[in-house]
Amino acid sequence: MKRNRVVITGVGVMTPIGCGKDKFWDALMEGKSGIDLISRFDTSKFKTRIGAEIRGFDPQDYGIKPKDAKRMDLFTQYGVAAAGLAIEDAGLELSEYNDRVGTMIGTGIGGLMTLEEEKKKLVESQNPSKVSPFLIPMMMPNAINAYVSIIHKLTGTSPCPANACATGSYALIYASKDIALGDFDVIITGGSEAILTEIAASSFANMKALSRRNEDPKRACRPFDKDRNGFVIGEGAGVVVLENLEHALKRNARIYAELVGYATNTDAYHITAPDPGARMVKKAIRDSLDMAGLEPKDVDYINAHGTSTKLNDRSEALAIREVFGDYKVPASSTKSMIGHLIGAAGSVEAVACTLAMEKQMIPPNINYEVPDPEFDLNIITEPTPANLNVVMNNSFGFGGHNAVMVLKKYTG
Repeated sequence: MKRNRVVITGVGVMTPIGCGKDKFWDALMEGKSGIDLISRFDTSKFKTRIGAEIRGFDPQDYGIKPKDAKRMDLFTQYGVAAAGLAIEDAGLELSEYNDRVGTMIGTGIGGLMTLEEEKKKLVESQNPSKVSPFLIPMMMPNAINAYVSIIHKLTGTSPCPANACATGSYALIYASKDIALGDFDVIITGGSEAILTEIAASSFANMKALSRRNEDPKRACRPFDKDRNGFVIGEGAGVVVLENLEHALKRNARIYAELVGYATNTDAYHITAPDPGARMVKKAIRDSLDMAGLEPKDVDYINAHGTSTKLNDRSEALAIREVFGDYKVPASSTKSMIGHLIGAAGSVEAVACTLAMEKQMIPPNINYEVPDPEFDLNIITEPTPANLNVVMNNSFGFGGHNAVMVLKKYTG
C-alpha cells in the first residue's frame, strides 16, 4: 500500500521565553532562561517556588475574542493561539468548511487551573450555584481541538491524545499516520499545557520531582548535569501543520522538513519512574531509525527529552550511548531554558528541531556545568552552526510512554 510522504509546512509556539517562532528561536540562540519565581500564586509555604510562566499573555493578541477567552482554560488559549500562528505560517486558506483538514492537539492534564479555581468557589461559598456552568467545557482536554475546528472551520478528525509528557510527540506521530494513509490532507497537531497551579506544584514537589533551587531560578533546570535535582514546571503550546507532500507541493507551500520515522512504545515498568535499563527507549530509537531507513551515524542532532531529573536523564543517556555507540551525536535539551511543558513538551521541541534545520544551528543546553561521568554524551552548550539534515526528537512520559521522531531536511 502506498504511503503518502508527510511534511511540516507551518509552526506556532507559545513558550516562557517567547511566543511565535521568531521570538522563540531568538531566545533559544541567546540561551535565555524563562524560569523565575512563580508570580501566579503565593508560594511562601511551598518547597518549590519556581516555574516557567508565560508572562504578559493577552489572548486578544492572537485573535481570541474576550467572550471566548472567558470560556477557555489557559491551556486552551495557548493551544488556540499556537494553532492560529501555525496555520498563518503555513499559508493555509481555510475560508470554507474543510473535510480533509483535521486537528489533533493533545494535553497531558488539561484544565486543572479551572478545576482548582471552581473548587475553591464551591468550598469557600458552600453554594453550588457559584460554580461556573462552563467548568466542564473549560476542563475537557479536547476543548482545544473543538475551538480550533470551530474558528478555522475544520471538519476532519479531531482526537485528543493524552500521553503525559510524551503527548505532543504522540499527537504528531498519530497525525502523520492519518495523513500517510490518505485519510486526511492536512492535520493541525501538537500539544498544550498550563498547570502552574497550587495543587500541581504541591503534588510534583511532594513527589520530589521538582528542583528546589529557589535561590537561583535561572540555573535550576540543568539537564544531564551532575548537579541536576529535578525538573521545573513550564507552560505553553507547540503546534505544527502536517501535510501530505503532494498537497503541499500543489499549493506551493514552504516545506520546513519531512517526518520520515517514528516509534512509540511503553516501558510497562512503573507509573512514574523510567526503566533504568531503558530497554524500550532504545527500541523506540532504533525503530524510528529503521522506519526512516537510516543508521545512527546519519543523525546530526538529538533534541533530548532531558528533564533534569536524576532518573530520566540517566535512562535517556544510557539509551543514547548504547544505540549510538562510539558516535558522539550532538545533543541538547531545550527544557534547560523553557522548563518542562508536560503535554506540550514534545511538540514545542519538534518546532525547535524544525527551526534548527531551517537555520542550520543547534540550540544550546544551558546550565551544563559539571558533566555527569556516567553519561559520556556530546552535550552542546552554546548555539552551534551545524550541517543538519537529520534530527531526532525524544519524548518520554509518566506511565512509561515513549515516543521518538526523526525529521529530515526536505530536498525533493
